[in-house]
Amino acid sequence: MIAEIAARRSIRKYKQDEVPKDIVRQIIQAAALAPSGKNRQPWRFLVYEKEAKEELLARMEKGIFREMEGKALLPESAYGLPDAKNTLRIMRQAPVVVVVMNPGGRSPFEPLTNDERMKEIVDSLSAGAAIQNMLLEAEHLGFGTLWIANTCFAYPELMEVVKEEGQLLGAVALGYADEAPGARPRKKLEDIMEYRCEASCTDKSEQK
Repeated sequence: MIAEIAARRSIRKYKQDEVPKDIVRQIIQAAALAPSGKNRQPWRFLVYEKEAKEELLARMEKGIFREMEGKALLPESAYGLPDAKNTLRIMRQAPVVVVVMNPGGRSPFEPLTNDERMKEIVDSLSAGAAIQNMLLEAEHLGFGTLWIANTCFAYPELMEVVKEEGQLLGAVALGYADEAPGARPRKKLEDIMEYRCEASCTDKSEQK
């Protein structure tokens, strides 16, 4: 699996070939096997293709323009709108877009109690694990993906199309990659990891 982890890339150019439905099912099955807090399995995957995908993305475009025209729900995130427009272009090119929902979640624009907030955090972590499984299984099968969070700019518009209870977490574009981007820079392990134990404890990786 380390090979897929190392080889995975965010793909922003796709061929127009359709993705076989059994491949889509296999990728979603990988997502369903992810660990989740209290085994809640807080996910539902809506697969959009062809005309249904175009309707979904037309609503996303409407939401992005609403944000740009001064009716913003996320005014402090306006710097991300150009990237959101580019993401929309990528989603239109990809033959498959999988919308990821948390059926037990609530709109991010609703207030939450402290307990509800903690549950939301755990559910989001669980869904992130499921999405990562999707990306790695797609890589293993020879397909490209893009993990998408820019759906946030069109949250109410997308929910009108989705017509599902719960919280829209994001989306994944899926298809045959039409590019082979290089690896992105990564932080050094020593900058992100720290051993904390008794004074006698030593990181064995540092031993000669």
